[in-house]
Amino acid sequence: MKVLAIETSCDETAAAIVEDGRKVLSNVIASQIDLHAKTGGVVPEVAAREHVLKVIPVLDECLTLAGCDWDGIDAVAVTRGPGLVSSLIIGTETANTISYVKNKVLVPVQHIVGHIYSNWLEAEEKIEFPVLILTVSGGHNELVLMRGHNEFEILGETRDDAAGEAFDKVARILGLGYPGGPIISKVALDGDKGAFALPRSYLEKGSLDFSFSGLKTAVLNEVKSYIQKNDIKSESEMDDKFRDDLAASFQEAVVEVLGKKLLMAADKYPEIKEIHLAGGVSANTRLREYIADNIPNGIKFRHPKTIPFCTDNAAMIAAAAYFLFQKNPERYKEKTNVVPTTSFEIAS
Repeated sequence: MKVLAIETSCDETAAAIVEDGRKVLSNVIASQIDLHAKTGGVVPEVAAREHVLKVIPVLDECLTLAGCDWDGIDAVAVTRGPGLVSSLIIGTETANTISYVKNKVLVPVQHIVGHIYSNWLEAEEKIEFPVLILTVSGGHNELVLMRGHNEFEILGETRDDAAGEAFDKVARILGLGYPGGPIISKVALDGDKGAFALPRSYLEKGSLDFSFSGLKTAVLNEVKSYIQKNDIKSESEMDDKFRDDLAASFQEAVVEVLGKKLLMAADKYPEIKEIHLAGGVSANTRLREYIADNIPNGIKFRHPKTIPFCTDNAAMIAAAAYFLFQKNPERYKEKTNVVPTTSFEIAS
């Protein structure tokens, strides 16, 4: 079964064709990073206009690379949310139109569920349930127990800033640019992760929720103090060593909280067979190392096969759609329009 998927939840216009939920035939992503770097973050109206310009060319390239025509497509999938509503509208209306005109099954996919299924892409062996998943991205952090396809239990989630959002904000505080994750990860390689005693928020005893707003504020206070002590005017005049050490210390604080919460959940649910990392921050090599070094024996650790599968992409949406359809094909037989949503509820 070949599924063509469209993803426009934020600032990437993406389309992909995936066969049987695993084999990626094409995965095209038109990024807007350079555009939004000028403003230090995503401007919703600007992102939506870019989606309008890019969605048809991206779909054409997707079909060409896969060697498919519309007759070879069995179903269409689309991200229904959460995300920027103005961006989601472009993707959902495009998918609705294709489904109607081409008479294709239409499968709406929740964005976080898409990230969860990124670990099925190009997986050579069967994934065994139950699976414990840490999703880490710009707008969300969740710990999810997955007992089967479309069987999700939220164990913990972010109460304020998500880790990816904290990376972006701290990068801005340090004058490093946008997006923050890759830049902080890069400069942290030259820094001392123990240089600053930054806080780790574990919340109340036993909680599997996350909070990074206090950590972000602690970094801001360190920068303000440094600027005052050294009588400089802005972060652009900061010493490279100070910046690198603070970036490394920040990254380590995030990694420790994420990793320890994940391991707490693994102890609480000893029946799990695998641990998965997903979402944009799953590309962070230090986070991968921490989990790999501390994971309980006998549990398989997976993260997306390639960096494009970590960030927002349509291949993960196609994979999720395939397994959702296989679980309950009758549900998707009746034609319907997909309406965007900002809900973070992953049960569908």
